[in-house]
Order: sequence, then C-alpha cells, then structure tokens
Amino acid sequence: MKDLRLRPKGNYTWEAQWQQLYTLTEHWKSDLLFYKDDLKFLHHLVNKYFVWILKKENIHKIHTIGKNLAEENKRCNELLSNIDTHLKRLSALIDNPFKYDSHALRSEHEKLEDNINWFIQNFRKHKKETFLITEHAVGKEKSEKFLTA
Repeated sequence: MKDLRLRPKGNYTWEAQWQQLYTLTEHWKSDLLFYKDDLKFLHHLVNKYFVWILKKENIHKIHTIGKNLAEENKRCNELLSNIDTHLKRLSALIDNPFKYDSHALRSEHEKLEDNINWFIQNFRKHKKETFLITEHAVGKEKSEKFLTA
C-alpha cells in the first residue's frame, strides 16, 4: 500500500511550531470524523442489502464485512480519542512550552500520524470490499430470483 503522509515532507514534525502541529492535528480529526460518517453509511449499506442475501456463502461474506467495519469503527473512535488527548497536550505546550517533553510529544505526533495512515489504508480496503461484495451478492441473487420467477 502507498505511504499516505498527512504532513509536508521532510522534518516537518520536528521543525514545526506547536500551533502548526495543532492545526494539522485538527485536520486529522476532521478527516477522521468524515471517515466515521462513511463507516455509518457502509454499515447501513450492509444492513440494508442483507435482506437480499439468501446464499450461505454470501451471508458469510457480508458477516465478515460487517465485522471488519465494526473493527474499523472501533479504531476510528480510538484514534479520535488519541487526537483529543494530543490536542490537549499541544494546547498546553502552546501556553507553556515547558509543560511536556517536546521530543516525546513530537514522537507521539509521528506515531499518531502513522496510526491514522494505517487506518485510512485499511478503511479504503474495507470500503472497496464492501461495495464489491454487496454489488456482487445482491446483483447475482436478484438475477437468480428473476430467472427462477
């Protein structure tokens, strides 16, 4: 999978001012809230079309997708919680530059970014799988119902 850096190239994390890291982190939060809404839509899609699924193989696939989406939702919530904590620490450092160990906070920032990148890559994979499986399962079963009617 691609490397999806969310910050400018180079040593940005290590050279940026606290306000710049705070702004970047707010963007991450906004993006994750969008992904959270997208996860709700995917859950709705799976639940809506689950009634069309009659074959056992398709039920298993849809169940697996539902499980994967639930795990992604959990990861998204954890990341949002971590972002909120990180924003509080950045805010405290803006007010008092000696409140936290700056090196540790910048390392935390990079780790958070890596975790967000990992989440986005997995989310995209699961979203694609969701669309492919629901399209395939629903389309195939609808056509079989039509042919047997």
